[in-house]
Amino acid sequence: MTTREREMDGTTAGRRSLWGGVLLGLGLGGFFDGIVLHQILQWHHLVSEVYPPTTPENLRRNTLADGLFHAMTWVFTVLGVFLLWSGLRGQHATWRTSAFVGTLLLGWGLFNVVEGLINHQLLGVHHVRPGPDQLAYDIGFLIWGAVMLLVGWSLMRRAAA
Repeated sequence: MTTREREMDGTTAGRRSLWGGVLLGLGLGGFFDGIVLHQILQWHHLVSEVYPPTTPENLRRNTLADGLFHAMTWVFTVLGVFLLWSGLRGQHATWRTSAFVGTLLLGWGLFNVVEGLINHQLLGVHHVRPGPDQLAYDIGFLIWGAVMLLVGWSLMRRAAA
């Protein structure tokens, strides 16, 4: 089997590597969102539309929700690393950088699209940046996620061809 055939070949190891990269990308996307948008920029918290962080009690609720969110992204990241490791160890197979980056982008884009549609649009528990332009920020977040999904998918397909 050639190096190219071993990349993402549909075997159990290939599927583990693929899902590992996607889960790692999902976790990294969640960490970026939580660290940059929640903590550094402080644009929103996970449930800031439901419990505006204007009182100590509501700030505690938001901090707890953010912590649970970070715990979930940590689990995705650890699972992703484990699946990548278990899929690639002992195989002596190379995995193109473009395939790896593609799985990360696919996972991160998936995070943005799912989180943006569910939390921002359907449930309305928070918006990317609340205020007069919140819909523009929410749409930008979805577009950014969709672009990462498409670029990630394209990189993965190109590497497998």
